Amino acid sequence: MGLTFLEIEVGNPTNPEVTEKIDFLIDSGAIYSVVPTPILQKLDIKPLGEQVFRLADGTKITRKKGGALFKYKNLVGGADVIFGEEGDSMLLGAFTLEALGLTLDPLRRELKPLPMILAIVL
Repeated sequence: MGLTFLEIEVGNPTNPEVTEKIDFLIDSGAIYSVVPTPILQKLDIKPLGEQVFRLADGTKITRKKGGALFKYKNLVGGADVIFGEEGDSMLLGAFTLEALGLTLDPLRRELKPLPMILAIVL
C-alpha cells in the first residue's frame, strides 16, 4: 500500500490569517494530527492538556495536546493537535480529515468528500 502526503496550512484559531504550510503524511488510522512543537509555538498555539499514547512496541509516551486551525484549498476546520517532539512523524489524523470534510479512500489512496449528515428534528 502506498503513502499519501498532503500539504495543509496550520494556524491558530485566534489568528487564522497567520499559517504555516506543512507536508503531512495522511494516517487515517491515527486519531490526532501531529505538528512539531516549534511550529505550534511559532503560531502561539498553547497546550491545553496531555494525552498518553501507546506505541506499536507497547511503550507508553505522553504528549501535549492543543487545538489548531487547518486549511486545505477552500476547506477550513478546527481539530485537536499533538505537540510533536523530536523523532515524531508529522501525521494528519482522522479528526482533522473529518473537520475538513474529507475522508481517505484506503484502496485508491485518494481524498474524497466526506458525506456530511445533519440531524434535524422536524
